Amino acid sequence: MSAAVSNTSPISNLAFIGRLDLLRLQFHELWIPPAVAAELKAHPDPVALAAIDTAIRDRWIRITAPQDTPLHRMLLLQVHPGEAEAIGLATDLKADTIVIDEQEGRGLAAQAGLFVTGTLGILLLAKKSGQISAVKPEVQALRAKTRFFLSSTLEAEVLAAAGE
Repeated sequence: MSAAVSNTSPISNLAFIGRLDLLRLQFHELWIPPAVAAELKAHPDPVALAAIDTAIRDRWIRITAPQDTPLHRMLLLQVHPGEAEAIGLATDLKADTIVIDEQEGRGLAAQAGLFVTGTLGILLLAKKSGQISAVKPEVQALRAKTRFFLSSTLEAEVLAAAGE
């Protein structure tokens, strides 16, 4: 297990489908910046919000601000504040992984030298490690309960990687 920083959408989406625990099982530390914490506080689903609040209260999701660096200031000009803070924080903490779904944020995180995964990567790792039995029902739940966008090509690639 390793340390990770997450953006809003993976935490939100996994909480929506009742799978927030997968993040706890895969990372011994999960950090979020204040902008992400604020976005999560506005989660529309009361059950998901309660799970997120419990994770923060129990301190397995920890909140800390990124340093005010040239990288962070540049990121704020290019992406949403939550993504900019998450990338900046992951760089500051020298995190093993950043968990981010948005394409532009993923690209900038990779350019910053970070190992990037997202909600689908979390589900694939969970399947490979036996934490879930199948990825397809989880993807179907994401589509049904969240605004998770997944092209049919990417879905086919993920399911093939999962052996489904």
